[in-house]
Amino acid sequence: PQNAAVLDDPMECSRGERLAITLAKEGINRVSNLSVMGKVEVDIFELLRDSEYETGDTMCQIISKGVLAVLGPSASPASDTIISNICGEKEVPYVRVAPEDLLRARFPRFSPLDLRPTNAHVSLAVVDLLSFFNSTSACLLCARADCLMNLEQLLRQFLISKETLTVRVLDDSQDPMPVLKEIRNDQTDTIIVDANATVSHLILERASELGMLSIYYTYIFTTMEFSLLQLDDILVKRWVNILGFSVLNHSHPYFPDLLLSLNRSWQENCDHAPFTGVPLSPALLFDAMHVVVSAVRELNRSQSVGTTQLTCQSPKIWEHGTSLMNYLRMVELEGLTGHIEFNSKGHRFNYSLRVVQSSSEGLRQVGEWHSEHGLSMESDINLLIMGGTIFNTTLTITTILENPYVMLRSEHQALEGNERYEGFCVDMLRELAELLHFSYRLRLVADGVYGVPSANGTWTGMVGELISRKADLAVAGLTITSEREKVIDFSKPFMTLGISIMYTAHMTRRPGYWSFLDPFSPGVWLFMLLAYLIVSCVLFLVARLTPYEWCSTEPCLRGRCKLVLNQYTLANSLWFPVGGFMQQGSAITPHALSTRCLSAVWWFFTLIIVSSYTANLAAFLTVHRMEVPIESVEDLADQTTIEYGTMQGGSTMTFFQNSQYQTYQRMWNFMHAKQTSVFVKSTEEGIDRVLKSNYAYLLESTMNEYYRQRNCNLTQIGGVLDTKGYGIGMPLGSVYRDEIDLAVLKLQEDNRLEILKRKWWRGDKCSKEDDRRAQGLGMENIGGVFIVLLSGLLLAVFMAGLEFFWVQQHSPRSELSMCTEMLRALHGILLCEDSMALHGLRGPGILLQTHTSLPEEHGGTKTATCTLSNGMDNSSSGPMESQSHRLAQEAILGPRGCTHVRICPECRGYKGLRVQTLLPRKHSPDLREENV
Repeated sequence: PQNAAVLDDPMECSRGERLAITLAKEGINRVSNLSVMGKVEVDIFELLRDSEYETGDTMCQIISKGVLAVLGPSASPASDTIISNICGEKEVPYVRVAPEDLLRARFPRFSPLDLRPTNAHVSLAVVDLLSFFNSTSACLLCARADCLMNLEQLLRQFLISKETLTVRVLDDSQDPMPVLKEIRNDQTDTIIVDANATVSHLILERASELGMLSIYYTYIFTTMEFSLLQLDDILVKRWVNILGFSVLNHSHPYFPDLLLSLNRSWQENCDHAPFTGVPLSPALLFDAMHVVVSAVRELNRSQSVGTTQLTCQSPKIWEHGTSLMNYLRMVELEGLTGHIEFNSKGHRFNYSLRVVQSSSEGLRQVGEWHSEHGLSMESDINLLIMGGTIFNTTLTITTILENPYVMLRSEHQALEGNERYEGFCVDMLRELAELLHFSYRLRLVADGVYGVPSANGTWTGMVGELISRKADLAVAGLTITSEREKVIDFSKPFMTLGISIMYTAHMTRRPGYWSFLDPFSPGVWLFMLLAYLIVSCVLFLVARLTPYEWCSTEPCLRGRCKLVLNQYTLANSLWFPVGGFMQQGSAITPHALSTRCLSAVWWFFTLIIVSSYTANLAAFLTVHRMEVPIESVEDLADQTTIEYGTMQGGSTMTFFQNSQYQTYQRMWNFMHAKQTSVFVKSTEEGIDRVLKSNYAYLLESTMNEYYRQRNCNLTQIGGVLDTKGYGIGMPLGSVYRDEIDLAVLKLQEDNRLEILKRKWWRGDKCSKEDDRRAQGLGMENIGGVFIVLLSGLLLAVFMAGLEFFWVQQHSPRSELSMCTEMLRALHGILLCEDSMALHGLRGPGILLQTHTSLPEEHGGTKTATCTLSNGMDNSSSGPMESQSHRLAQEAILGPRGCTHVRICPECRGYKGLRVQTLLPRKHSPDLREENV
């Protein structure tokens, strides 16, 4: 019989369909009875994939030659549709090996004969497999646009149940790396891959690079070409959970021959490594040849089958087509793809899908799914296959010096190895090593940077060392970014942070000995002094003008005194405002309405001043005020006076460079225009610029907090600009990723990371910002008050000494020297003698000393001698010769026979005396008590 095989693009030499057809033809012709059936011939037509015009032209050539059946193609949806329509119109049997056509056939009576398992059966097999493993969530990874339609039964099952199915589709580039990273971040443990052999192989390679070939993931491949995957090349160190379906019958007699021929051809022509099994498409074409030959053999027993030359322009059909199609649907045989049997619609049924699993020895069958009986699995299947472990290994750790994460000890020159370093990351690494039981060797990165991509695509810093696998882990303040995530792996974040602004804020003068003067400015103190002097002068003037402030010199005489006294001397006028200002008062009280009005106004003024001073004193002694010209990132972006920048080649610089936010774009344009002056090489350099120039430094909030705890002149402007985390870097596909993740989560749950952070971030120079409790004032706050008190004491002692020497100089000559008098006075003070014993001490305006000469034994004239307040003596005998002399005597002489030996305080001030207006007398009165 004459058959025609339509193959796909001949450039895809790895399919091997031509070899399978040739092997099948040679086998059939070798065992067939030529007298009954004749020799089998196959015309092979190769066409470009999905070229509809070329496919139609090729089919017209095929039917013009006269054929019994058309086989193929293997994977061209557009070509498959055209071939199906033309064969149906001419009633030429079409045996299809391509995936199931989703379009409704125009000729149902001549629908193609499908050798490939149906999509509905594949969906049901996946559902049963998920149910067997109790998987409640899965991710469907699609490489084809018709993936969801092909696996309709799978989607229906998840829609009916409460289970979760995530669907992700590869983009046009067919690069699975971004999608696999998204899957890795989801809470799923099963990945269903619907792709051809090439894309499936690429998915496993990328999953291996990402470290996703582990006990935490199970891969289920829907493709029947699962045996094509080169598992031995991918799984170098360990073997993982990879499950798939296969219809190949490895016990078929022709299986070894076909496998050997395919491997030899691929190695010679396609430079391809050997496969562990036969691809599905060649095996299906091999079985298609046997199906057609079996049907023709049965049909020849009842009638002679011959070919007819047809044309695409003619409506003529092949007369034996209907009969041959009926016989094709009745064929039953065992082929390379297992048991072959068709239903009335031409679909394959009553067959088995073998469930195979990857192992260290290759693929092994662990179960079977039958189209009629469902899934049956082996009882000893174990999916928890142990992978690589970090236990008892020595890792190379790359890091970078950065406070407080990794620092050199002060005595590092005398130490060796890991003991030279200290810091948060060093302690965290020690905790991880104790938890996972591994050892490590710390090594500083060669170029001293974290890692950025260069112009030629290579990476610098710690990221570059991980890519080149010079290090196993990177433990430092390494920020997790999407750009770095593409080339290396990260652990779970061990610290969350954001970008912040550091700026210097000159603190107001710290409290000192004279801090009690801070509540008022120097100008206010000066105006208070002027107000005091002006009020004192006005009080002296008003008190002298008003007659109501002049009173009798001796109130006890009830107006019989000829003199009046004004208490507001210049000294008292200066003293009275002081008493009111200090809120202590004095013995001087105003009598006139004018002086009372002035006193009330002054007291009200002092009330406001003292209250304001008291209220403001506590704040000035306890609060350290910071003065900053900017308050937010918008303020920083809207000005050009303050320069700002980041660390060269760090994640903060990358954030501004890639940001789409308008404010951050303006900031990047500013920094990029001045990149030679605003970017720094290290955090220490940036902080030094902040302290020494008008510069704001953009850095991570954790670093900002650390340095602010150690320098009180640093402050943070605004909040954080973004949210990100620090993670432990690893090479792509690191076998230690899962164990490191679990260990980091364990340290977080045990609060160990928070304890380490408090240990290394706590500073001693500045108080905690969150501590708002009132603190007691120390000597450094109010020590100046004690200095003022001590100065006043010394001044009082000094003035007392001056007064003592002044009185001694103006007193009558004593037989004792001045020093002796001083010693006698001090002696009396120390002995606490009665104050009356000090009557001999004279002072101006303080004490009158009266000497009265008693009558002599032989009789004499009585003489009164008094000492005035200015120290001058005054004596008289008999009547006074002048009125002024008499007034002076009245003012200074005590009354004879008066029982009041104490001189009233009102009578002590001599300068305040005024002569009262007296009625004229006929004679001068004597110095009697009733006239005083």
